[in-house]
Amino acid sequence: MGTEPTDLLQELELKEYEATALEHLLSAGRTTAPDIAKATGIPKARVYGVLESLANYGFIKVIPGRPKQYQPKSPETVLERAKENRRQEYEDYCTELDSIESTFLETFEPLYEQANEDVTPTSELFHVVDVGDPSETETRQLYQNAAETVYVITNSFAYFEDIETTVETALERGLEVSVLFLDPRKLPPEKAAVQADIVERIASEYPAIRYRFSEEVLPWRGTFIDPSMDYDSGKAIFLVEETDIPNHRRQAAITENGSFVAGMKRYFDLIWSYESLESRPSI
Repeated sequence: MGTEPTDLLQELELKEYEATALEHLLSAGRTTAPDIAKATGIPKARVYGVLESLANYGFIKVIPGRPKQYQPKSPETVLERAKENRRQEYEDYCTELDSIESTFLETFEPLYEQANEDVTPTSELFHVVDVGDPSETETRQLYQNAAETVYVITNSFAYFEDIETTVETALERGLEVSVLFLDPRKLPPEKAAVQADIVERIASEYPAIRYRFSEEVLPWRGTFIDPSMDYDSGKAIFLVEETDIPNHRRQAAITENGSFVAGMKRYFDLIWSYESLESRPSI
């Protein structure tokens, strides 16, 4: 916002000549149209129209006589009238929209519904975020929004420290957290070492977290919460394994489709029950 007087007046959405005339009146007081035109440079052919507009806005008084005189209202009154004018414009706009509401809906609702009939379910099944800070933010939100359960499928859980505070808060809220790690024998040595540190920390500091180790390579990894076999709840973030793509170029998918999350839970349960080990294998 400008600090020059004319700039301040233009914040009231006045045109340039209107702002110039009002500025002069506020500083000069009661005067005539010819004097205003002479003092401000507003063309004489325009000055009467400018002053009529200011009067219609309620910013100045018109004093009859020969010649007419024009007197500004107080700055406080000018601001209050500007607010009232905007409120009235808004009310008039709403009234105008109300008058066309039925016609508008009758015209466009059928078109909208027809267009959306052609949208395949999968087009709304997922949206994606970049792996890194965006995906970790989404993961934290899952822990924060979960009502009962959190399930994690991971290789080494290398990002655990980045979300540890959120996990700890979730456990304090009584959430059940289950983690399915990949068998460390299927990890490169450096990732297996990271996993070992994380597992040791979880075991010693967060004994409420359940975990096992998948004997099968995990085709995807991620976090999902509150699955339901009624398909009416759940949310997940996950990514598929793409070993030839570096992490900084990967994207994670997010879904709130209850059926999909229920399918993830079935997969998790199968691996957990039949193809995983309870303790970390020695390397």
